[in-house]
Amino acid sequence: MLRRAMFTLAPSLLPGTGRANDLLGTGWTHAEYPGLRPARFTPMGEQGLRIEGEGTGSFVWRRVSGVAQCLTWRWRVDAGPPPTDLTRRFGDDRAISVAVGFAGFPTGAGAWQRAQHAIAQGAAGNHTLPRSVLIYSWGGTGREPVRFYSPWLGQLGKVHPLRHARSETGRWFEERVDLDADWRTAFGGEPPHLQEIAIGTDVDDTSSRVDAQIDRIRVTAC
Repeated sequence: MLRRAMFTLAPSLLPGTGRANDLLGTGWTHAEYPGLRPARFTPMGEQGLRIEGEGTGSFVWRRVSGVAQCLTWRWRVDAGPPPTDLTRRFGDDRAISVAVGFAGFPTGAGAWQRAQHAIAQGAAGNHTLPRSVLIYSWGGTGREPVRFYSPWLGQLGKVHPLRHARSETGRWFEERVDLDADWRTAFGGEPPHLQEIAIGTDVDDTSSRVDAQIDRIRVTAC
């Protein structure tokens, strides 16, 4: 459970600072990684966000609830990092990620993963951390596996790259993912209830500039 996980399963996460004042009243909470300059998240559109920064890394999260259904959104990248290997720590830059946190552990989660999660929860205070995560990313080389375990979250997180770093910039892409089916494919068993959604960026390893947008984020029936 290390600091650059795109979700809140990291014991070294710090709460957002005054830089996130623009988010007040939107339902999003800003969180920073210690030692990294945070990105700027600006509300826009239908519960949407614009993400800007250079050599930065941080994310925002909000609570959701209910059973796993389909998640839809649209996103665009106007500036982002070059292709990086998303399977590798300290080199997995991406313009933007959508992370969906669940209330239960994967069926195969062992004692070590659960113990690490308990340590992370102790550091997180009153923010109840998700116990498993599906991560949809815009970034990477395009040669990564269709799904792979997060290099930061291990068996508690599966990454699914949807757009690689060379995807067309400056235009909107519509996305629709089946959370129920993706959970079963990633972890096996019955999906736990939804707990949070997080939107993040991580471009510190390449010191890149990021300018990305996401909106129309909805949990809908499949």
